[in-house]
Amino acid sequence: MTLEKYQWKKLKGPVIGVDEVGRGCLAGSVYAAAVYIDPAEVYLPYTDSKKLSEKKRKEFTDYILEHHRVGIGFASVDEIYELNILKASLLAMQRAVLSLQMPKSTILVDGKFTIPGLMGYEQIPLIKGDFRAEPIAAASIVAKVTRDEELKDLAQVYPHYGFEKHKGYGTQIHKKAIQDFGPCPIHRKSFAGVKEFL
Repeated sequence: MTLEKYQWKKLKGPVIGVDEVGRGCLAGSVYAAAVYIDPAEVYLPYTDSKKLSEKKRKEFTDYILEHHRVGIGFASVDEIYELNILKASLLAMQRAVLSLQMPKSTILVDGKFTIPGLMGYEQIPLIKGDFRAEPIAAASIVAKVTRDEELKDLAQVYPHYGFEKHKGYGTQIHKKAIQDFGPCPIHRKSFAGVKEFL
């Protein structure tokens, strides 16, 4: 099935794409990015970050940060525990949008939910938005690269878990490390695969 591209350039006023990354991970914060692309600007063929190599994601991120307006937000492991992962993801997206300081914009949100706590914005949720609209795709790329960099840094602090390889996702190697060493402070203690070993 081919997903139809969303005609975001036909919308009035500034359009911001928003996406999050890290919802399904067993460790680390959930990150979000908000990207404003001026329709008159040159932009690259951004697509879902999961479809790109690590090298390509980094190249795209460098270009996006240089040529577009970008906001980044995250919700911590403690906030994920206190709120639940969905609310924490929406909080990260809210923070990313607010950091752009572009009220009266239209927000394209990847997924089926709108972001709470944003007054003065029109919001359009788009299922598979990272395939359908370049601003969302750009946000997915920046969020992924930013979060991956954080997990690489945390791998130096907690070297037993291999965060630099799996970035906190529940791979067999990661699950085995949790069994062998127990959870560390950046593990999500409410998640299956972690809470059993507390």
